[in-house]
Amino acid sequence: MKTFSPTPKDIDRQWFVVDAQDQVLGRLASQIAHRLRGKHKPEFAPHMDNGDFIVVVNCEKIKVTGAKMTNKKYYRHSGWVGGLKTTSLGDMLAQTPTRVLATAVRGMLPKNRLGRAMLKKLKIYVGPEHPHAAQNPQPLTFPQ
Repeated sequence: MKTFSPTPKDIDRQWFVVDAQDQVLGRLASQIAHRLRGKHKPEFAPHMDNGDFIVVVNCEKIKVTGAKMTNKKYYRHSGWVGGLKTTSLGDMLAQTPTRVLATAVRGMLPKNRLGRAMLKKLKIYVGPEHPHAAQNPQPLTFPQ
């Protein structure tokens, strides 16, 4: 018996919509990364991008446990001396709530061009509306 290796013609991408309201950030991000990578499919191959498209709505209503709203920090650096900027999770959710979930999912994907291609299939929106109705996305729920 030969080992099956999928080719690009074997890839069947589907569209799913996820409601992030009252979902825990880390658990939701790990489930989304699992779907983006395609690990739920029997024809999964680690060297190929065969995951699905995920549309996330209501990302501003995401929940975290404990005191992460004030204690969790996001760091970025300008490249200049003393250019380290710090933002708390609560401030980030107030300013750009889509970036919180995108950063969490990005950390769970491969750190190469394959991971960057997988992240492009993630669409995150504030509020319950999204412009992908033409793709007929199926609702997807994750256990809490």
